[in-house]
Amino acid sequence: MIWLTWRQYRVQTLAALAVLAAIAIFLVVTGLRMREVYDSTVAGCASDCESARNALVVEYQTLTYYVTSLLLAAPGIIGIFWGAPLIARELETGTHRLIWNQSITRGRWLLVKLGAVGLIAVAVTGVLSLLVTWWASPIDRINLDRFTALMFGGRGIVPLGYAAFAFTLGACVGLLIRRTVPAMAATLAAFVAIQILVPFAIRPHFVAAEHTDVALSSLVAAPVGGGEESGAPKDAWNGNHIQLKGSGDDAHLRIGVLRPGVWVVSDLGTVLDPAGKEVRGAEGCAQREKEPFECFATSDLHIEVDYQPADRYWTFQWIETGIFLALSGLLAWFCSWWLRRRAT
Repeated sequence: MIWLTWRQYRVQTLAALAVLAAIAIFLVVTGLRMREVYDSTVAGCASDCESARNALVVEYQTLTYYVTSLLLAAPGIIGIFWGAPLIARELETGTHRLIWNQSITRGRWLLVKLGAVGLIAVAVTGVLSLLVTWWASPIDRINLDRFTALMFGGRGIVPLGYAAFAFTLGACVGLLIRRTVPAMAATLAAFVAIQILVPFAIRPHFVAAEHTDVALSSLVAAPVGGGEESGAPKDAWNGNHIQLKGSGDDAHLRIGVLRPGVWVVSDLGTVLDPAGKEVRGAEGCAQREKEPFECFATSDLHIEVDYQPADRYWTFQWIETGIFLALSGLLAWFCSWWLRRRAT
């Protein structure tokens, strides 16, 4: 059975390995070059370090986007082209009857197909994730945005969970629909929907967020774009810098909290008075007659901030990976149950 599975999927496997090898060569060459630039201009800078960091980010910004997008797309591609046809093609062409009439049971047939092909899919994704994480590490050390939806799913161990889930999802959809092309389309739609739902509706609640109040008076003399090098004052929230994004007569005051690696999960556009009541317009220091920072210095307003600390990054990685691996196990069990009880 293992030999048969290999013969059925050897073309896809060899093609995936060839593509992976080509991508690996490209990432190693460009990654070494990026590290040379980082070590010479950023790590060893003596002055104007901010300009050196910005120059490196700008130079590799577009390439970083495409490389990260490639890793994000890999699990979906696996689910569409490896998972969906895994069972659907057999049921569509009727070749499953020949195998089941031999000494191979349905359970063993499914176990070998899911196990052998699934392990290859996860291994390919794991190597690609390792390469991309290594390649992007200089840029990530500068941007400190690993919690963003794009970067979180394109780094670390989470892509392995995505790949396992997408593969078993495709297999289950193919088993239910029994037609290859419709199963591929349904797998794509379901996987994209889940990839949109998880970062925005589920991931922020993996661990209870930390909470703090930030007084607007701490904004006094904080220049736009303030940072460690600017000499901007720090507020009481463990050294965060607060940056005025903009204001208007009829709009909320928009405040951005800048702290390396922190994921702010609350709405920062709401300004509150000491009683916790929302204030707007002139009451919220949005009037044009007075400079905003001058108003902040004399106000007793504040904003409430819920955030996930930077040191929870790997905790979130393990939680999300575990969730998707658990879902993969449930889908594999469902495939086994359906195949034994319902499929003919």
